[in-house]
Amino acid sequence: MTSRTAIVIGSGIGGIACAIRLQSLGFDTQIVEQLDDVGGRAYVRRAEGFTFDMGPTVLTVPHFIEELFSLERNRAMLNAPDFPEDVLDERQRVTSGISGGPNTSRYLDIVPVLPFYRIYFDDGSFFDYDADPVNVRAQIARLAPEDLEGYERFHEAARAIFKRGFLELGYTYFGSLGSMLGVVPDLLKLGAVQPLFSLVSKYFKSDKMRQVFSFEPLLIGGNPLKVPAIYAMIHFVEKTWGVHFAMGGTGALVNALVRKFEELGGTVRLGAEVARIDIEKQGRKRVATGVTLASGERLAADLVISNADYATTYLKLIDKAYRRINRDAVVRFRKQSMSLMVIYFGYAIRDGDPDLRHHNIILGPRYEELLTDIFERKILAEDFSQYLHIPTLTDPSLAPAGHHAAYTLIPVPNTLGDIDWDSVGEGFADKVMHFLEARGYIPNLAERLVYRSYVTPNYFEQVLGAYAGNGFGVEPRLTQTAFFRPHNRSEDITNLYLVGQGTQPGGGTPSVMMSAKMTAREIARDFAVDPRIVEGTPVPV
Repeated sequence: MTSRTAIVIGSGIGGIACAIRLQSLGFDTQIVEQLDDVGGRAYVRRAEGFTFDMGPTVLTVPHFIEELFSLERNRAMLNAPDFPEDVLDERQRVTSGISGGPNTSRYLDIVPVLPFYRIYFDDGSFFDYDADPVNVRAQIARLAPEDLEGYERFHEAARAIFKRGFLELGYTYFGSLGSMLGVVPDLLKLGAVQPLFSLVSKYFKSDKMRQVFSFEPLLIGGNPLKVPAIYAMIHFVEKTWGVHFAMGGTGALVNALVRKFEELGGTVRLGAEVARIDIEKQGRKRVATGVTLASGERLAADLVISNADYATTYLKLIDKAYRRINRDAVVRFRKQSMSLMVIYFGYAIRDGDPDLRHHNIILGPRYEELLTDIFERKILAEDFSQYLHIPTLTDPSLAPAGHHAAYTLIPVPNTLGDIDWDSVGEGFADKVMHFLEARGYIPNLAERLVYRSYVTPNYFEQVLGAYAGNGFGVEPRLTQTAFFRPHNRSEDITNLYLVGQGTQPGGGTPSVMMSAKMTAREIARDFAVDPRIVEGTPVPV
């Protein structure tokens, strides 16, 4: 029997995860990647002995990773429980010690990070954020004792949202308006459709606590003032399964997933930029039949999955004549997430260095106003907040002996504003680095610095092909959530699918893995894949 063929455009984590699932469904799958290495936004920069993850660094829900490493050819297990009992049972799930399951551990080591984040406020105080209920309450008592009772109520509200929004609905594909309308009453009852910051503000009086319990959507491109309160579930996702790190960096996870994909028979082609998705008219249908590369070479396939940016997929890879739903005006109307300035640097370790953590959130003097500057006004403010990542505190192998590899990430407006990053980028990077030195986070940084480079929103737009230089795809807000978010199955083109942060359910490493499973389920239905393969029963080839 001739196998059906699939092409995945892009090798981000969502694209690779989907490719693994397609191989397990029996498709012969090829990933085509325009860059010279895999990873997409999780690309790795290596320079002067330093290794820098250029994108995602926070891993949660490790059993999603274990599930991918457990798949086999012609054994997809798509109908297995998404949240098995052993990952829900507090006595059995792994949140400390070795984070990876037995199949994951064959490919790489994943370890827990504690605290999850150290959150610094502008006055120099900090909050160590983790899953330990005693510690969390002690931190609140130290900084804002008036909010202890409010935290208890917030905790229960977040638990209820997590149960309904993540455990029960997380893998729901909202392909029709009706599929969403059925769950709206429950979400209204939970208060999950109001802005997250509004929900948090009902429970906390202190500005510091409001920031601590609302900042997390920024890590997936969301404005805490605008994302629906269903994103309070992030608090419980982390609390339930912890925050983890792949030894060797996120790039080590990407390479391990590629190895798994190739072991299943898949192939990866680098330096293969896609110029267009090929479409044929078949009766009243428009059908994807493959891709044409920038070189002019055509690659035929039975289906195409785009892990490229949602807007770029439709605006640049598909002729507008074939787009009835995702027309130019519709695609451009969707709000894009903010962008990022990321500075990668290596510096010498000195005795007596401040006690920084693996993940550090350094908040500026303003919170709500700064968010409005970034997301709505699209101006580069004088102040800024940042996420300082120092992975060598966990894995010293990422830097030469006696040095730290670090990056600091600053949320900034996307390129729909009027900022000329070619002109202001260098000065802004200098300003951020001076701040870290002057405020005592890394004393004498300038004289200890041995390497520095940075990327601006231009990198996301020009190198990664992200529309408007977005850092996280379509912005997660109520009007772009669930059914209203771009669909994983194209409404315009038969046999064309999308996967990754721009589609359902959204951004973040666990979400793009969920997106891959949701897309694979739609493909299995559309192509009537043998039920035995879907269920995970070994099928003779």
